Amino acid sequence: MAASRSLIVTTASDIDGQRTVRVLGVVRGIVVRSPGVARGILGGLRSLFQGNIGVYEDVCETARAQAHDRMVAQAEQLGAHAVITMRYDATEFMSGITEVLAYGTAVTLAPAPAS
Repeated sequence: MAASRSLIVTTASDIDGQRTVRVLGVVRGIVVRSPGVARGILGGLRSLFQGNIGVYEDVCETARAQAHDRMVAQAEQLGAHAVITMRYDATEFMSGITEVLAYGTAVTLAPAPAS
């Protein structure tokens, strides 16, 4: 589970010690990325050899971070305390152009009653 500012983001469907008070709806962050000409050529050359291609990895990590930040911003605008069941998805819809989507359910929380 990761926290962004005071907003909790988790892939889980609930948060220990908290109960969901209200479901605010699905929130998402979308980023469309291309590695660019220089990175594309460099990555293409490196793909001739086996192993991790750091140039492409950097593009992917940046896109995921931006999509995550956009999703969190949308949840904060709704007044959410957390985003639960968060997921990432990526789709290449043109050669070398990829959409990265971060999505989850924005909720408000309250402490769970003591048992």
